[in-house]
Amino acid sequence: MAINVETIDNLDQEQTARLVMDIMHRTIIHYALWFTEIRHQMGMEKALEALSAASEKSLGIQFKRLSKILGFDMKNGIPEPLLNMEKKDLLALLDGVAINWLANDGVWFQAVEFTNGMNDAKRCNDSCWAHFSPFEAWSIKRFLNLGEQPGLEGLKKALSFRVYARINVQSFEDDGPDAFIFRMNECRVQVARKKKSLPDYPCKSAGLVEYAYFARAVDSRIETECIGCPPDAHPDDWYCAWRFSMKD
Repeated sequence: MAINVETIDNLDQEQTARLVMDIMHRTIIHYALWFTEIRHQMGMEKALEALSAASEKSLGIQFKRLSKILGFDMKNGIPEPLLNMEKKDLLALLDGVAINWLANDGVWFQAVEFTNGMNDAKRCNDSCWAHFSPFEAWSIKRFLNLGEQPGLEGLKKALSFRVYARINVQSFEDDGPDAFIFRMNECRVQVARKKKSLPDYPCKSAGLVEYAYFARAVDSRIETECIGCPPDAHPDDWYCAWRFSMKD
């Protein structure tokens, strides 16, 4: 429905609230476009350098302004209401944010699938993982202060701090002194499909990008091998499995 007003001041309460949400969304997209354009013109390393400088300053400015308007205090750069929440409630919020990330991924996939078909959706999905996996690895290394080459133990820790770690059930098994096997025992997407009596989603093409790029971004010496991933056959106790090892 068209909004028949000439200025923002003429919007009613609901329309103004919707505009607030819309401008927040524009800010997110503009933020992402800055990063992708720097990456396109100057490369990933320069883009991450710029992101490191811009993100901390940007979040500080935005939360400080919102805290004054919405009436909450900031402490050490964190909204105080978050710090005052009970741990179980804060973890519930963390899980909700993680599940929203997965839902957002699915919405984008379907937006392409329903208009251009599965092949284009999978192609875009795989390319997206080629960018998101190294970014997530960089973000986790920065959050945990893992250092430049944290080795296999650093990779184990990084895998435990992915968004997926709050959504799915995963496990680790050492495979000699210089390797370990990572298994996705329960995958939220695949479990949902199973409940609907649907076959596994064939995610191997994305997984080959996702895990190899993530491991290499954590430590460039780490090699990735796919043990199995749909459409590959797999046992009931895992959906995909990957072996990570150090280069000789």
